[in-house]
Amino acid sequence: MFSYPPIQEHPITIAKAWLLALLCAVWLGTGLVGHDPWQSDDAYSFGLVYHILQSGDWLVPTLAGEPHMDKPPLFYMTAALFAKLFSPLLELHDGARLASGFYTALTLLFIGLSGRELFGRGRGWPAAIILIGCLGMLVRSHELITDLALLTGCAMMLYGYTLSLRRTLLAGMLIGNGIGIGFMSKGFIAPTLFVLISTALLLFHTWRMRSFLFSLGIALLFALPWLTVWPFLLYQRSPELFMEWFWTLNIGHWLGYIQGGDYAEALYYVKILPWFAWPALPLAAWAVWEARRRVLHEAEFQLLLVSFFVMLLTLSVLPNIKEVFALPILLPLTLLANAALPTLRRGAANALDWFGIMTFGFVAILMWWGWAGLLRDNHAKITRWLKDYQPGFEPAFHATTFWVALTFTVLWVLLVWRVGRSMRRAVLNWAGGVTLLWVLAMTLWLPWLDNGKSYRGMVVSLKQAMPKHHGCVASLDVGDTQRAMLQYLGNITTHKQAQRVCDLLLVHGERATRLAEEERAWVKLWEGNRKGVKSEPFRLYQRTEAITQRPEIPQP
Repeated sequence: MFSYPPIQEHPITIAKAWLLALLCAVWLGTGLVGHDPWQSDDAYSFGLVYHILQSGDWLVPTLAGEPHMDKPPLFYMTAALFAKLFSPLLELHDGARLASGFYTALTLLFIGLSGRELFGRGRGWPAAIILIGCLGMLVRSHELITDLALLTGCAMMLYGYTLSLRRTLLAGMLIGNGIGIGFMSKGFIAPTLFVLISTALLLFHTWRMRSFLFSLGIALLFALPWLTVWPFLLYQRSPELFMEWFWTLNIGHWLGYIQGGDYAEALYYVKILPWFAWPALPLAAWAVWEARRRVLHEAEFQLLLVSFFVMLLTLSVLPNIKEVFALPILLPLTLLANAALPTLRRGAANALDWFGIMTFGFVAILMWWGWAGLLRDNHAKITRWLKDYQPGFEPAFHATTFWVALTFTVLWVLLVWRVGRSMRRAVLNWAGGVTLLWVLAMTLWLPWLDNGKSYRGMVVSLKQAMPKHHGCVASLDVGDTQRAMLQYLGNITTHKQAQRVCDLLLVHGERATRLAEEERAWVKLWEGNRKGVKSEPFRLYQRTEAITQRPEIPQP
């Protein structure tokens, strides 16, 4: 099926493979633990995980006592399992975040296997290295988000497609389980991609073969349990919640968006890809240009281009448009970029290599300089700006993180100096530079980042200000992220639309504050915010008049 030869120069030996695996492990493992859940996706997801840990109910995703039915619970269940498994050693939120590393590691595995299957021996590791070098992967792959499980499902599907004309049974199993993992993580996106990609591939003579159709049939059989068991159990538990998930938040929401005709953000992913998919995007463009005369006749390009355009178009017409939702698009771009390596001009490879070395070297120097300035309080402009951005932050020297950061800085210098000249050098040095900056951010700069992104200080202050004996706490304009952190860090459960019931009221933002104070039934007990975030004020009020009737708070 695929006729690409392996790269002959500088073959990847066992020793080199271990070093590449170490680079991927450092990139992946750094930043998963050692900090609180951060605003906003990280904290929101952990709120759903925390419910599973507290109640044991995995069927209905619930946050602060309220069902959140937009996504099925597979990722939250996995995170809860990791949190419980590592709870003697790690904080619950750190253990839960290991699920992100688990799914990202699987994604790297399947993208590497796809690269090897498509383009021959020696082409698997470069695919994984290109993917970890993509700027869009860096932060998101270390957050507690369901998109990482969807990404794994899509990577499994792609690998299954690459095998479908050669190993039909294994291909069908991979595609079917990929559909199922994607569905149980993000809903109907993965099944939709499967239907559209499979249909589009059948337009090409290369794919209209019995083996491919057989693989698709097997895929449907393996996907069926994933697609039916949880929805059936949910319907048995609550038909209302099932309809909220199936129609209100998914199918009906999408149909309403399509009929509305407001596609102002339809080109959003096209706009962000130049930085989000760097350096995979220019390499992929070069691969297509170099193979332009045969691109529509070779199965590997048919698969990757169809997958890219189907993913781009499908995600662009979904009701919710966010940068993180573009992660699946990186998969076909990475494999196309992998195809470019043997044909990349030496001048272009050297330009990308030196651009990466100079950029990452300069940023690393700035990060060391800024950290030292904060530590010594040298009154430089950058130091004053950093202190103003995170008021109340008290820098302290931590020997362990300092030596880790210094060690990896030296290792990066050695990597740049010692890596042999090859077409892989540019992407390897780029991935190494990305990893260096991430290590510096998660060692030297982690206390500074955690100071502004964590809700711990605010929740502790709020907890101390609350009366020892009080009833329920109502909330006004308090987001789901904040409610999740109040529940986890302070055991404070807030109730929406319960101002007439509760004797305490927590409000967020100036609008909610004005509404509370205009009622003249509340007296302010406390005011606070996350450190360094003055635009996010929280205020706690207590009712001034007696409550004659206190109806019970409805439970989900």
